[in-house]
Amino acid sequence: MAHTTIYVGCTVPQLLKGASRIFPSHSALGVLRHSAFYYCTVNGTMKSKRKMDHLERTANNFRQEVITQAKVCGITNESETVKRLRLAIANKDFTFKAGQWVDFFIPGVSVVGGFSICSSPGLLEREGILELAVKHTVHPPAHWIHTECTLDSEVALRVGDLHGYQEGKGNGHKLGTVKLYYSAKNTSELLFKKNILGLMNTFPGKITCCFHVTQQRSQICKELQPHVTEGRISEKDLEKHVSNNTSWYICGPPPMIESISKLLSNIGVPGNRVFFEKWW
Repeated sequence: MAHTTIYVGCTVPQLLKGASRIFPSHSALGVLRHSAFYYCTVNGTMKSKRKMDHLERTANNFRQEVITQAKVCGITNESETVKRLRLAIANKDFTFKAGQWVDFFIPGVSVVGGFSICSSPGLLEREGILELAVKHTVHPPAHWIHTECTLDSEVALRVGDLHGYQEGKGNGHKLGTVKLYYSAKNTSELLFKKNILGLMNTFPGKITCCFHVTQQRSQICKELQPHVTEGRISEKDLEKHVSNNTSWYICGPPPMIESISKLLSNIGVPGNRVFFEKWW
């Protein structure tokens, strides 16, 4: 049975990571195996009288035993607010699968970070390199990355698993389609947009994306114009994709997750078809 996967969100490292799972002969950063809307949402209603830290939120998630040392070998600005870290991994036994994140340990910083991996497992296998995309916030690990991290800074990593999902063999599923709804303040904050457009061109009809911008001040470039909508992702955008064969994945900050989670419930999407992250 063909499956539709919808991604709805503000960030896309996971989407890009997953492409090697769906299309293993290509080195594209990623798309999930089913067609679905990816939104980082919490299953149910999020309540946060006291903000839990990363380790508390993910205490029940599986983690690998291996903790590896890593050295920063590259730092680039993906946008005004996001840095990409390129990390050389010391431990040859360190591995990860598309869809996983890392606990990020910084010497001298007591708070442990949790960041999505934005590179493919293939890059780690070929070059011993792992990449993270980190948005600037006041959270100590993110703040350190944006204000103190330099080339040759040393950190430690441990892989965590969001969903504990094991891909079944012989389950009768055929490759479906992937629809990404990706929202940001403006087009400069749409990270990896060139990679996404490349995937759309490589797999026409199988991978599509609608970019949303909420505070665009400059003219949108011609390449992006056909794919950009001004304004937030709405119920009208999503309701046309509701079906029994559609899975929904949500990724973004907690208020957005709560909003989209309620929206999906309002348009009749059952809770067991909605998947989310909770490690922030």
